[in-house]
Parts: sequence; structure tokens; C-alpha cells
Amino acid sequence: MRRGEALALRWTDIDFEHRVLNVERQLQKLAGGVITICEPKSRAGTRQIALDHDTIRSLRAHQRRQEAEQTTAGGTWTDSGYVFTTVLGEPLAPDHVGHVFQQLVRRHGLPPVRLHDLRHGAASMALSAHVDLKVIQHQIGHASIVTTADTYVSVLPQIAREGAEATARLLREAARGYARGQWRASGRERPGRHDDAGGEAA
Repeated sequence: MRRGEALALRWTDIDFEHRVLNVERQLQKLAGGVITICEPKSRAGTRQIALDHDTIRSLRAHQRRQEAEQTTAGGTWTDSGYVFTTVLGEPLAPDHVGHVFQQLVRRHGLPPVRLHDLRHGAASMALSAHVDLKVIQHQIGHASIVTTADTYVSVLPQIAREGAEATARLLREAARGYARGQWRASGRERPGRHDDAGGEAA
């Protein structure tokens, strides 16, 4: 998800039972510091994202932490319904989130990375896991699969090579299986195999 999409996410957008979330809006900070809600970057930005079990568990744990913050805040809590909020329930400013992320990167001695780079990292890992490019296009909200391919062109050659090797392995296994079947059907002995104990076994 883009930063603004994540910050605009509401708990009602998450279907825990079916493990999906709906991206329907994004949060932006306008000139003068006014935070507003608007539509996603493009029509393709309005999408449904499948979630894995670990992410569901993390969201549940985060929900419990937020409920504890609400109890602590008492009457000062703002019931905004957002997934990611301040300790008083108010929406987070996008630039503040980016600033805090940079602080965490420096604190833990990580290589220079922007918050937006995590989005690219997630897509690259999905490609490395052999997720179909069309699925990734939908997940990250690109209007065109060409945009997705162009963005991750550095990852695709390695994926293509792995795909070629996997296809070749499948073809070799199929050929060996076919050959074994042919020899069995003919009742002939396979080449390289002898009955005597000192013979060669293929």
C-alpha cells in the first residue's frame, strides 16, 4: 500500500474472516497542514488486497494495543475508526510518519531506505516468490501491467531464468517418465540395466 492509503485505512475496511482488506481512499496533507481524505491515486488504486495469516495476527495485536490506548485516553480519545492513529485516536500526518520511519532506520543502523521503498520491496519479494505479475499489479494498484514490469525490470530477469530452469526440469522429468512407460509397455529391458549382479544399473 502507498503511505496515504495505509493511513486512510479503517478497521471496517478489513475482513478478518476472509483475510482481505479494501483500499478505498487515501489520506493527504494539503498546504497549510490540513489533512484530508481523497480517492486513491488512480482508479486501479481502489482494490482488494489478500492478507496472509501472519499479517492478520499482527493486525489483531495492533487492534488490542489501540484498544488499550483508548482505555488510557478515556474521554480525550477520538473515535476516528482508523487503523493507524495517534495515542488519542487521531489520524497520523503522512510527513510525520515518514520522519519517524527515518529515525527508526538511523537508530537501528539500517541502509538508507524510504518508507515508500517498503512497497517496492514487498512487490520484489512477491516476484521472487513467483507470484504472477498480474496479481502483483493488482495488489500494488498499478493501472497498467507495463508500469509494473517497468518498475521491477531489475527483478524480472532472475525470475525468468528460474522459470526457464523450472520448466526444463519439468520437461526432463516428463521425458524420463514417458521413456519408462514406453519400455514397460514394450516388455523390453531398459538400456544399461542387466539382470546379473555384476551388471550396470541405469
